[in-house]
Amino acid sequence: MTAQKLARFIRKNIGGWLILLPSLLLFYFFIWGPLLANVSLSLFTSIGYTRGDFVGFDNYRAVLQDPVFMKALINTFQYTFWSIVIGFFLPIILALILSEVVHAKGFFRASLFFPNILPGLAVVILWTFLYDASEGGVLNAILANFGIGAKPWLNDPSAVVPLIVVTMTWRGAGATTLIYLASIQSIDNTYYEASRIEGASLWQRIRYITLPHLFPLIRMLFILQVINVFQVFYEPLVMTGGGPDNASVSLLQLIYRYAFVQGNAAKAAALGVIVALMLLLLTAGYLKLSKRADNT
Repeated sequence: MTAQKLARFIRKNIGGWLILLPSLLLFYFFIWGPLLANVSLSLFTSIGYTRGDFVGFDNYRAVLQDPVFMKALINTFQYTFWSIVIGFFLPIILALILSEVVHAKGFFRASLFFPNILPGLAVVILWTFLYDASEGGVLNAILANFGIGAKPWLNDPSAVVPLIVVTMTWRGAGATTLIYLASIQSIDNTYYEASRIEGASLWQRIRYITLPHLFPLIRMLFILQVINVFQVFYEPLVMTGGGPDNASVSLLQLIYRYAFVQGNAAKAAALGVIVALMLLLLTAGYLKLSKRADNT
């Protein structure tokens, strides 16, 4: 490229780059800068939260050899699995039901969205009281009225992850429901009118009109939910502390333990890089499968 062409290129694009510059600077300082610093720190020892001697991949080996890491990894996939079983299809079902409601739509929308406006920690503390394993716990008191004994709830290693996912679903399902509902209401009503004339049932309208229209949105929200739940942190931290016996500890909670309990920032950085790579692989694999499905 000659100097004249370069000058012409700069004059043509300088305005756009100046508009983008503040966003690029913010993106660097708050995203790429910390990300690169974290990757760099993971290759060194740490003295407090400052970088020490270069140790290569020793921090990664220490993380992978930690027995709690494998437990946290399994738990994180359990969170993801139960969030799909419990929380992924519920907003779709609620949106389909709400789309058929004729009266008091505003009331139902506000009721569904109300948990989203509550502070996350307040919701977690509220549900912790509900799950109280003592006889005075809310759920156990309700069960006692039916002659059912007290349940351990969050003290049960086999039930703690699904119960935490129920809490997460209660808080987040309403907003997702409204997103689906908005998409349903954007469908041209002509399709529904034609289907009614042809004698299509409610299930047939949902199957052949509504769900095909929602499918691109469902696919996008699926991967966003997987990424979000894979980073679950404060729910198990507040509700159980990762217990009982690490049955609910997540990968991000383990990063917190390394950094702020054990004071090993380099080890926490290494686990952070591992989690980021897992999310990249999951996202890339999902997008590849989606692209293959679109091409068939």
